[in-house]
Amino acid sequence: MKDIIFDLGAVLIDWNQRYLYRKIFTDEKQMEQFLATVCPMSWNIEMDGGKPFAQGCAERIKLFPQYAREIKAYHTRWAEMMGGAIEGTVQILRELKAKGYRVYALSNWSAETFPLAQAKFPFLKEFDGAVISGYEKCVKPDVRLYQILLSRYHLQVSNCIFTDDNPANIQTGKQLGFDTILFTTPEELRAQLRVRGVL
Repeated sequence: MKDIIFDLGAVLIDWNQRYLYRKIFTDEKQMEQFLATVCPMSWNIEMDGGKPFAQGCAERIKLFPQYAREIKAYHTRWAEMMGGAIEGTVQILRELKAKGYRVYALSNWSAETFPLAQAKFPFLKEFDGAVISGYEKCVKPDVRLYQILLSRYHLQVSNCIFTDDNPANIQTGKQLGFDTILFTTPEELRAQLRVRGVL
């Protein structure tokens, strides 16, 4: 029986900085410029890799002192970036569990904010195991994070199906020998699992 591995953000959880920053900025263009240059995803990934938010924000405030208030909000109001669960994928997760499949999470997520997600989304407790980048101090697509998952839970890569919305993460999975599904929608994921005889 296959082991199914899920990314979390944009696969099971709708997370987007704009949910917070649309409350802070009145000008959409200014907000997008802020997210592209002041607090870009390349910076966010540093916290996913273990950098403390306080340190990360202090570094950005030194570079962009005029945005000190907005940068601090990235830490103090982080929970407001979480939307709802992606219900179609949650349903798939629960169907897999009901059928006896083992399910795992492999996600880039800060160790500081992951407990906030756990408190909001009870389904995160339904996984048979999880490897979260912030605790491991390395991020996808680094092969080490995948290897931690395989080693910790004694998984055979040839028996694993891995879904993620990021093509770079999928590429690493392919190189390691995972059966990969680039996530686009819950409906497409369900179709791809059916092709594999899983659902």
